[in-house]
Amino acid sequence: MNQKDKNTEELILDAANKVFIEKGLDGTRMQEIADEAKINKSLLHYYYRSKDKLFCEVFNKAIQKFLPNTVKIFDSQKTLFEIIEIFIEEYIGLLQRNPFIPMFVLHELGKRPKKLSETFSHLFGEIKNNQLVFFRNMVRQEIAKGEIIEIDPNQLIVNIMSLCIFPFVAKPILQTIFFDESSKEFKKFIQDRKKEVSDFVINSIKVKK
Repeated sequence: MNQKDKNTEELILDAANKVFIEKGLDGTRMQEIADEAKINKSLLHYYYRSKDKLFCEVFNKAIQKFLPNTVKIFDSQKTLFEIIEIFIEEYIGLLQRNPFIPMFVLHELGKRPKKLSETFSHLFGEIKNNQLVFFRNMVRQEIAKGEIIEIDPNQLIVNIMSLCIFPFVAKPILQTIFFDESSKEFKKFIQDRKKEVSDFVINSIKVKK
Protein backbone atom coordinates (compact mmCIF):
# COMPACT_ATOMS: atom_id res chain seq x y z
CA MET A 1 0.00 0.00 0.00
CA ASN A 2 1.44 3.38 -1.02
CA GLN A 3 1.49 6.49 1.16
CA LYS A 4 -1.51 8.04 -0.60
CA ASP A 5 -3.64 4.96 0.14
CA LYS A 6 -2.48 4.95 3.77
CA ASN A 7 -3.39 8.62 4.17
CA THR A 8 -6.81 8.06 2.61
CA GLU A 9 -7.49 5.09 4.88
CA GLU A 10 -6.53 7.10 7.95
CA LEU A 11 -8.78 9.93 6.79
CA ILE A 12 -11.68 7.50 6.39
CA LEU A 13 -11.08 5.80 9.74
CA ASP A 14 -10.90 9.14 11.59
CA ALA A 15 -14.13 10.27 9.95
CA ALA A 16 -15.85 6.95 10.63
CA ASN A 17 -14.76 6.99 14.26
CA LYS A 18 -16.31 10.44 14.73
CA VAL A 19 -19.61 9.54 13.06
CA PHE A 20 -19.89 6.17 14.82
CA ILE A 21 -19.38 7.88 18.19
CA GLU A 22 -22.16 10.35 17.40
CA LYS A 23 -24.69 7.96 15.84
CA GLY A 24 -23.66 4.38 16.58
CA LEU A 25 -23.47 1.51 14.12
CA ASP A 26 -27.15 1.31 13.16
CA GLY A 27 -27.65 5.08 12.97
CA THR A 28 -24.70 5.77 10.68
CA ARG A 29 -24.88 5.90 6.88
CA MET A 30 -21.87 5.48 4.60
CA GLN A 31 -22.71 8.80 2.93
CA GLU A 32 -22.29 10.57 6.28
CA ILE A 33 -18.82 9.07 6.68
CA ALA A 34 -17.90 10.11 3.13
CA ASP A 35 -19.14 13.64 3.84
CA GLU A 36 -17.16 13.80 7.09
CA ALA A 37 -14.01 12.59 5.28
CA LYS A 38 -14.73 15.01 2.41
CA ILE A 39 -14.50 12.27 -0.22
CA ASN A 40 -17.08 10.83 -2.59
CA LYS A 41 -19.02 7.73 -1.63
CA SER A 42 -17.56 5.61 -4.44
CA LEU A 43 -14.04 6.20 -3.10
CA LEU A 44 -15.22 5.20 0.37
CA HIS A 45 -16.64 1.95 -1.03
CA TYR A 46 -13.38 1.33 -2.87
CA TYR A 47 -11.56 1.10 0.46
CA TYR A 48 -14.40 -0.38 2.53
CA ARG A 49 -17.16 -2.29 0.77
CA SER A 50 -19.58 -2.25 3.68
CA LYS A 51 -20.37 -0.32 6.83
CA ASP A 52 -19.86 -3.45 8.93
CA LYS A 53 -16.31 -3.95 7.61
CA LEU A 54 -15.48 -0.32 8.24
CA PHE A 55 -16.90 -0.50 11.75
CA CYS A 56 -14.86 -3.63 12.49
CA GLU A 57 -11.71 -1.81 11.40
CA VAL A 58 -12.52 1.17 13.62
CA PHE A 59 -13.18 -1.24 16.50
CA ASN A 60 -9.88 -3.07 15.95
CA LYS A 61 -7.94 0.20 15.83
CA ALA A 62 -9.50 1.36 19.10
CA ILE A 63 -8.64 -1.89 20.88
CA GLN A 64 -5.10 -1.91 19.47
CA LYS A 65 -4.46 1.53 20.96
CA PHE A 66 -5.64 0.25 24.33
CA LEU A 67 -3.54 -2.92 24.41
CA PRO A 68 -0.04 -1.39 24.82
CA ASN A 69 -1.16 0.53 27.92
CA THR A 70 -2.65 -2.66 29.35
CA VAL A 71 0.59 -4.56 28.80
CA LYS A 72 2.55 -1.81 30.59
CA ILE A 73 0.27 -2.05 33.62
CA PHE A 74 0.97 -5.75 34.14
CA ASP A 75 4.66 -5.48 33.34
CA SER A 76 5.19 -2.96 36.14
CA GLN A 77 6.16 -3.53 39.75
CA LYS A 78 2.86 -2.21 41.07
CA THR A 79 0.67 -3.71 43.79
CA LEU A 80 -2.56 -5.55 42.99
CA PHE A 81 -4.65 -2.58 44.13
CA GLU A 82 -2.60 -0.16 42.01
CA ILE A 83 -3.03 -2.42 38.99
CA ILE A 84 -6.80 -2.52 39.55
CA GLU A 85 -6.96 1.28 39.80
CA ILE A 86 -4.89 1.88 36.66
CA PHE A 87 -6.71 -0.77 34.65
CA ILE A 88 -10.10 0.76 35.52
CA GLU A 89 -8.79 4.22 34.62
CA GLU A 90 -7.56 2.95 31.24
CA TYR A 91 -10.60 0.78 30.53
CA ILE A 92 -13.19 3.45 31.25
CA GLY A 93 -11.01 5.89 29.31
CA LEU A 94 -11.16 3.55 26.32
CA LEU A 95 -14.96 3.47 26.55
CA GLN A 96 -15.14 7.26 26.94
CA ARG A 97 -13.15 7.69 23.74
CA ASN A 98 -15.04 4.91 21.93
CA PRO A 99 -18.54 4.65 23.46
CA PHE A 100 -19.74 2.54 20.53
CA ILE A 101 -17.66 -0.46 21.61
CA PRO A 102 -20.09 -2.05 24.15
CA MET A 103 -23.07 -1.86 21.79
CA PHE A 104 -20.96 -3.17 18.92
CA VAL A 105 -19.95 -6.18 21.02
CA LEU A 106 -23.59 -6.86 21.95
CA HIS A 107 -24.60 -6.44 18.30
CA GLU A 108 -21.96 -8.90 17.12
CA LEU A 109 -22.76 -11.39 19.89
CA GLY A 110 -26.27 -11.59 18.51
CA LYS A 111 -25.29 -11.79 14.84
CA ARG A 112 -21.81 -13.30 14.61
CA PRO A 113 -20.67 -14.69 17.99
CA LYS A 114 -18.05 -16.99 16.46
CA LYS A 115 -16.51 -14.17 14.43
CA LEU A 116 -16.42 -11.92 17.49
CA SER A 117 -14.71 -14.64 19.53
CA GLU A 118 -12.10 -15.03 16.81
CA THR A 119 -11.52 -11.27 16.74
CA PHE A 120 -11.00 -11.07 20.49
CA SER A 121 -8.83 -14.17 20.47
CA HIS A 122 -6.59 -12.55 17.87
CA LEU A 123 -6.46 -9.13 19.54
CA PHE A 124 -5.98 -10.40 23.09
CA GLY A 125 -3.83 -13.45 22.40
CA GLU A 126 -0.71 -12.02 24.06
CA ILE A 127 -2.63 -10.66 27.04
CA LYS A 128 -4.37 -14.01 27.55
CA ASN A 129 -1.07 -15.87 27.56
CA ASN A 130 0.96 -13.39 29.62
CA GLN A 131 -0.79 -10.56 31.45
CA LEU A 132 -3.89 -12.58 32.34
CA VAL A 133 -1.76 -15.34 33.85
CA PHE A 134 0.25 -12.71 35.72
CA PHE A 135 -2.90 -11.14 37.18
CA ARG A 136 -4.40 -14.48 38.22
CA ASN A 137 -1.18 -15.47 39.98
CA MET A 138 -1.00 -12.11 41.70
CA VAL A 139 -4.55 -12.48 43.01
CA ARG A 140 -3.77 -15.96 44.34
CA GLN A 141 -0.60 -14.65 46.04
CA GLU A 142 -2.54 -11.87 47.78
CA ILE A 143 -5.13 -14.42 48.94
CA ALA A 144 -2.36 -16.64 50.33
CA LYS A 145 -0.85 -13.64 52.19
CA GLY A 146 -4.22 -12.84 53.73
CA GLU A 147 -4.42 -9.43 52.06
CA ILE A 148 -7.62 -10.09 50.11
CA ILE A 149 -10.59 -12.42 50.51
CA GLU A 150 -10.86 -15.77 48.77
CA ILE A 151 -12.06 -15.01 45.25
CA ASP A 152 -11.80 -16.63 41.83
CA PRO A 153 -9.52 -14.34 39.75
CA ASN A 154 -11.82 -14.79 36.75
CA GLN A 155 -14.80 -13.62 38.81
CA LEU A 156 -12.81 -10.57 39.90
CA ILE A 157 -11.94 -9.71 36.29
CA VAL A 158 -15.56 -10.05 35.16
CA ASN A 159 -16.75 -7.97 38.14
CA ILE A 160 -14.37 -5.16 37.18
CA MET A 161 -15.29 -5.20 33.50
CA SER A 162 -19.04 -5.34 34.22
CA LEU A 163 -18.92 -2.36 36.55
CA CYS A 164 -17.05 -0.37 33.91
CA ILE A 165 -19.18 -1.34 30.91
CA PHE A 166 -22.74 -1.16 32.24
CA PRO A 167 -23.16 2.65 32.32
CA PHE A 168 -22.17 2.86 28.65
CA VAL A 169 -24.66 0.15 27.65
CA ALA A 170 -27.41 1.72 29.76
CA LYS A 171 -26.56 5.34 28.87
CA PRO A 172 -29.99 6.21 27.38
CA ILE A 173 -31.74 4.98 30.51
CA LEU A 174 -29.31 6.47 33.03
CA GLN A 175 -29.12 9.82 31.25
CA THR A 176 -32.92 10.07 31.20
CA ILE A 177 -33.66 8.87 34.75
CA PHE A 178 -30.72 10.35 36.66
CA PHE A 179 -29.59 13.36 34.65
CA ASP A 180 -32.67 14.72 32.81
CA GLU A 181 -31.04 14.13 29.42
CA SER A 182 -27.99 16.20 30.38
CA SER A 183 -24.96 14.85 28.52
CA LYS A 184 -22.70 17.11 30.60
CA GLU A 185 -23.89 15.54 33.85
CA PHE A 186 -23.56 12.06 32.42
CA LYS A 187 -19.98 12.73 31.31
CA LYS A 188 -19.12 13.91 34.82
CA PHE A 189 -20.75 10.78 36.24
CA ILE A 190 -18.58 8.59 34.01
CA GLN A 191 -15.43 10.50 34.94
CA ASP A 192 -16.23 10.13 38.65
CA ARG A 193 -16.99 6.46 38.11
CA LYS A 194 -13.29 5.68 37.62
CA LYS A 195 -12.64 6.28 41.32
CA GLU A 196 -16.01 4.89 42.41
CA VAL A 197 -15.44 1.55 40.71
CA SER A 198 -11.84 1.31 41.94
CA ASP A 199 -12.85 2.02 45.53
CA PHE A 200 -15.79 -0.38 45.36
CA VAL A 201 -13.75 -3.26 43.92
CA ILE A 202 -10.80 -2.82 46.27
CA ASN A 203 -13.00 -2.45 49.37
CA SER A 204 -14.94 -5.54 48.36
CA ILE A 205 -11.86 -7.78 48.29
CA LYS A 206 -9.58 -6.18 50.90
CA VAL A 207 -9.32 -8.06 54.17
CA LYS A 208 -10.38 -5.80 57.03
CA LYS A 209 -7.71 -5.77 59.74
